[in-house]
Amino acid sequence: VAARLSARSMSTVVEDSVGPKCYGGTYTVTLIPGDGIGQETAASVKAVFDAAKVPVEFEQYDLSGFTPENDKLMQEALASLRRNKVGLKGILYTPIRLGHSSFNVAMRKELDIYAAVAHCKNMAGVEARHKNVDFVIIRENTEGEYSGLEHQSFPGVVESLKIITRPKTERIARYAFDYAMRHGRKRVTIVHKANIMKLADGLFLNTCRAVAKEYPSIQYNDMIVDNTAMQLVSKPQQFDVMVMPNLYGSIVSNIGAGLIGGPGIVPGANYGREFAIFEPGSRHVAKDIQGRNTANPSSLILSSVMMLRHLQLTEHADLIENAVNKTLSSDSVKTPDLGGSNSTTDFTKAIIRNL
Repeated sequence: VAARLSARSMSTVVEDSVGPKCYGGTYTVTLIPGDGIGQETAASVKAVFDAAKVPVEFEQYDLSGFTPENDKLMQEALASLRRNKVGLKGILYTPIRLGHSSFNVAMRKELDIYAAVAHCKNMAGVEARHKNVDFVIIRENTEGEYSGLEHQSFPGVVESLKIITRPKTERIARYAFDYAMRHGRKRVTIVHKANIMKLADGLFLNTCRAVAKEYPSIQYNDMIVDNTAMQLVSKPQQFDVMVMPNLYGSIVSNIGAGLIGGPGIVPGANYGREFAIFEPGSRHVAKDIQGRNTANPSSLILSSVMMLRHLQLTEHADLIENAVNKTLSSDSVKTPDLGGSNSTTDFTKAIIRNL
């Protein structure tokens, strides 16, 4: 088990005597398709896995972002994640109404899944505003503005607490620099707003700088978040690995998706010491095209490729990734987001042909 864990390509797990559930060479993974296009893209993943003979069995839970936090199905899904250690999920919609908490946020806090990773890279065959884009966004997942600590101190006056702590900042900073070392990256950019939020973002920035000194082979710089947005849309090639608090990561990952062709092609993952959950890197529910069979399933399929590498099913991961890349680079099958008119089913069948 120790040898298997030490070889995981993107996890920071140090000790996990149980690890992902594997019986007779087959892994059990929790699947939460999510809202919007989730059922359609999850069906694509299952069809591709069947065709590629991937040794994974799914425990599927059809949760919705509208599901109450104490709902039996939600508790069963969390129990499955605790049991299996690995999950694949679509995006769950969070209603904009008082009193309804986000399952996405609750799940990350409950399982301490602290590092969100999204890889924004140009893909052959996908038109984009910029070329040679290849950067990784690493986002702290458990605190910041997403702490969910809000209250009305007086009618018409709301206070929302942003929580930044040194231990969790050290953890995400080390994850970012470790990631850079493991993947041959040269520089880490620390994204912050310490010029205004001098205590909270000041703590984040200074803690990241202190951690950076432990990695002399990795260059680092820091950038104010609003300047980061401008630099991303004007010269994204300057970025390599980026580390930032929770809210900034949500915004920057969406900018990154827009740079390379849209949310349909950005894979993502969330890691903790014990658990890993894989989901699209740009968290769009796409309710506007739900049920139309026009969604691009690439982001969830590529997220599942990251999952297979985490499980050390490297041959299957390479097989599926190459098939997706070949399909995307072809002009014969394209979903509407890529300028074509093919369906989700057409695109999935094309990937299976290219396996």
